[in-house]
Amino acid sequence: MSTVIVIGGGPAGMMAAIAAADRHNVILVEKNEKLGKKLFITGKGRCNITNAKNINDFFNYIPSNPYFLYSALYSYTNEDTMSFFEKLGVKLKIERGDRVFPESDKSSDIISAFQRELRRKKVDIRLNCTVKKLIVKNKIIEGIELQDKSIIKGDYFIICTGGLSYPSTGSTGDGLYFAKELGHNIVNPRPSLVPITIKEEWVKELQGLSLKNIELSIINKNNKVLFRDFGEMLFTHFGISGPLVLSASGVVHKDKQIKAVINLKPALSFEDLDKRIQSDFIKYANKNFKNSLDDLLPQKLIPVVIRLSGISEDKKVNSITRDERKNLVKLLQNFTLTINGLRPIEEAIVTAGGVDIKEINPSTMQSKIIHNLYFAGEVMDVDAYTGGFNIQIALSTGYLAGTKLGESY
Repeated sequence: MSTVIVIGGGPAGMMAAIAAADRHNVILVEKNEKLGKKLFITGKGRCNITNAKNINDFFNYIPSNPYFLYSALYSYTNEDTMSFFEKLGVKLKIERGDRVFPESDKSSDIISAFQRELRRKKVDIRLNCTVKKLIVKNKIIEGIELQDKSIIKGDYFIICTGGLSYPSTGSTGDGLYFAKELGHNIVNPRPSLVPITIKEEWVKELQGLSLKNIELSIINKNNKVLFRDFGEMLFTHFGISGPLVLSASGVVHKDKQIKAVINLKPALSFEDLDKRIQSDFIKYANKNFKNSLDDLLPQKLIPVVIRLSGISEDKKVNSITRDERKNLVKLLQNFTLTINGLRPIEEAIVTAGGVDIKEINPSTMQSKIIHNLYFAGEVMDVDAYTGGFNIQIALSTGYLAGTKLGESY
C-alpha cells in the first residue's frame, strides 16, 4: 500500500487525509500543537462549516476562478459536508444567509469530529512537525525533510498549508514557498475577506457604530458597480468592517480610485424616503435641524450627516428648503466613502492568490509539473465570499485530492 503525506492539518488537510485513508497509508503532518487551529476562530469561534444554498449557486459567491472548482464542488457538495458531520454526531443548524454552524456554537465540536474520523481511519497524525523542504528527484517528490533534519518518505504528497492570513494559526505561506521551489507560478497573494480602510477622517467619529439592513456598493471612477449587496457593516477607527464589507473587499484590489457607497435606507425609494423625512419635519417643525433626525438615524451618525448635508445644525426645521431636503434624501441613499485600500493580509480571513490554477488539474487537484504532488484549499488561487464557502472549498478540494491520488499518474 502506498504512503500519502498530507502537509497541513486544517480543514483541507484533514479531509484529504480522511479521503485518502481508504486506499493508502496516510501521514498527516501539522506544524502546530493541534489540528484545525484556524477552524477554532472561524465564525467568531462558532465555525461556519459550510453554506446550505444550492450547490449550483456557490459559483456566484466565488470571485476568483470559480469554474476551476466545478469538479471539486460537485464531487463533494455542501450536502456531503453536512451529512459527514451529522453522521459523526455533530448536530447542525442553518442561520441567516444559509450559513451552517454546529448547533452547539462550538468549533471544537467540528474539530473533535474530524479527529475521531482520522483516528478511525488510522491516519498517522504528527503534530509540532514543521516541514523544511520537499526532496525532489527527476520531478518526483521522494520525501519531506523536517526542521529537525529527519526525513519522511512517501509516494504521494498533498499540500494543504493555507495562505498568509492569520499567521498565528500557522498560515505563514510555507506551501507557497514549496510550490514555487518546485517550479509552480504563484499568483501574488493578497488579502481577501478583510476590512477596508477609508480616507475620510470623520469615519473615526463613527467607530463602533453597527448598521443593519443597509446596501453597500463598491463603485469605480467610471461609475461601474463592482460589488453590491445588502447586509450588516461596522465602522472602525480605520474604516469599515463587518460581513458585508468583508465580501466587498474581494473587488477592491482590482481597481483604484474606488468608493464605497452606502444606502442607509434601501427599503425606501427616493420618493418614499422624502415623504418619510417630510413627516418627521412636520413632527419637529419648531426644532433645530440637529434635533429632527432621532427617529431616522442612529445617534452617532447624526452629527456626520448634518455636516455632510450642508444644512446648519441650528436651522429651524420649518425653514429648511425643498432643495435642502432633497439633497438630504440623496445623501442618505448615497452615503459615500473614499476607499484607501485594505487592512494587512495578516488580518484577512482568507488569502486571495496562491498556486496558479492553470498548473493544477481541476479534476484531480494534481500538479501538472510534479506528478505525485496535489494541492487543496487556500494554498491555491481560489477564494470566496464570507458565509461558509471557503471552508466548503477546502473540504471539497481536500476530498478530491485524497480520492484521486495516482489516477492520472
